[in-house]
Amino acid sequence: MAAGRDPMVEGSMAKKVAIIGGGSSGLCAIKACLQEGLEPICFERTGDIGGLWRFEERPEEGRASIYRSVIINTSKEMMCFSDFPIPEDFPNYMHNSKIMEYFRMYAQHFDLLRHIRFRTSVCRVSKRPDFAATGQWDVVTESEGKQEAAVFDGVLVCTGHHTEAHLPLSTFPGIEKFKGCYLHSRDYKDARDFTDKRVIVIGIGNSGSDLAVEISQTAKQVFLSTRRGAWILNRVGDHGYPIDIIFTTRMKTFLKKLLSASMVSSFMEKQLNMRFDHSHYGLKPKHRILDQHPTINDDLPNRIISGRVLVKPNVQEFTETSAIFEDGSREDIDAVVFATGYSFSFSFLEGCVKVVENQIPLYKFMFPPHLEKPTLAFIGLIQPLGAIMPISELQCRWATRIFKGLNKLPPRHDMEADIKQKREAMAKRYVRSRRHTIQVDYIPYMDELACQVGVKPNLLALFLTDPKLALEVVFGPCTPYQYRLRGPGKWVGAREAILTQQQRVVRPLQTRARDRPARSSTVPHIFKVFFSIGLIVATLVYVSLPP
Repeated sequence: MAAGRDPMVEGSMAKKVAIIGGGSSGLCAIKACLQEGLEPICFERTGDIGGLWRFEERPEEGRASIYRSVIINTSKEMMCFSDFPIPEDFPNYMHNSKIMEYFRMYAQHFDLLRHIRFRTSVCRVSKRPDFAATGQWDVVTESEGKQEAAVFDGVLVCTGHHTEAHLPLSTFPGIEKFKGCYLHSRDYKDARDFTDKRVIVIGIGNSGSDLAVEISQTAKQVFLSTRRGAWILNRVGDHGYPIDIIFTTRMKTFLKKLLSASMVSSFMEKQLNMRFDHSHYGLKPKHRILDQHPTINDDLPNRIISGRVLVKPNVQEFTETSAIFEDGSREDIDAVVFATGYSFSFSFLEGCVKVVENQIPLYKFMFPPHLEKPTLAFIGLIQPLGAIMPISELQCRWATRIFKGLNKLPPRHDMEADIKQKREAMAKRYVRSRRHTIQVDYIPYMDELACQVGVKPNLLALFLTDPKLALEVVFGPCTPYQYRLRGPGKWVGAREAILTQQQRVVRPLQTRARDRPARSSTVPHIFKVFFSIGLIVATLVYVSLPP
């Protein structure tokens, strides 16, 4: 089901694009450039691809870092690149080594590695003197101690937002006299380092909850300190399906628009409390479930109920050997792990953009609105409620068409109004936090990008011409293949990929022989019968709504 590769347009007229970073966003940036006839050169400061997902024993400067056991929180059908499905025998939730294996397959299939300059850092990106007319950039790189300058027609920044650890020590009085060890979650690698120790993990995001669970396997006791609490989702949803396969559907997005945020939150919170009562476990926050980026962890309630993890409030202060919490309780501790998130900045972009408290004004989270020419774009600088890889890929498809002149950006004042509207909506919806500055909802944002590129699925046309596919597109998971059904970059294998996604979900689970074959669709037959008429109405209403 692999897609073919469009050849790069050869010759001196091909526009040169600098791609900064060889992680997942950098790889799809290279491919998007090639398919638009651009000439990409990717600069990767390390010796390999993978970015965040490549495990190394020691953290590398300027690169995101993960621990040995990391498993992704998004399932394979939702996170794959849109014209290159992950093999059906790969697990639904992949270990970082499997993710790397997929990236290498992708890079090999589309012949991407020859466009990457490894062990090359980008020192400076600056406008050329004639930028207002040409939109060109001077890019200075360094490799093996030697600097080199080159001119590029466009720049794609693919460095992500997990490179700089946010370690707010000033907000924890007494930490300077604490005699134990402390570290940021970025520097954590293995639970064996905490054997028989009493450990505090500060922060209840995905990293914090994962580390609390893992360290509790070896530590004498783990304390999970949280200011607000959190709603905890599992990876495994109803009937054993991946949770994002269940929730990330066009029909659920449509119903969510019809209901109030309070009604949706009440329903979801009731479902989560049926698994375990968040109040009993000391986790229930004051905010509603839709007001914070979700925490996904299947094991945390098990570690809490067995006493291996104790949930505590925020740390008020540290002493030489203990922590005093805001409720007045005190615990002797040996180590502290700060799972306090990340900051991002772009020091190599000389004055072109300004980041203040993790906020950066970008049109559609991509384009600085003040530039005379739209030849700089940020890829993957978002925190989606869903998988980031397909979003980065669609961003690249749009950005390369902008660079090539096939699409245009609106006037500056329109872009700034869009930025302001999104920022205000985020501030209204989410609790105030550094992590809630680049939030996007998966389907609405993907559709927003798809409208720019011209690849949003035409649901009414699909229902009239291919009702079987239409049912899967509307009621099944909104997998990335949907954005290859039509328009620029259309992939002939997209329909088959959508109709066979169920078997790729089930296949890796069937390691023991079973009597009945799995159905080939994620939409049960009886469901199709009863909702065929409803689909007509829903489709007509859906297409009338703005993206």
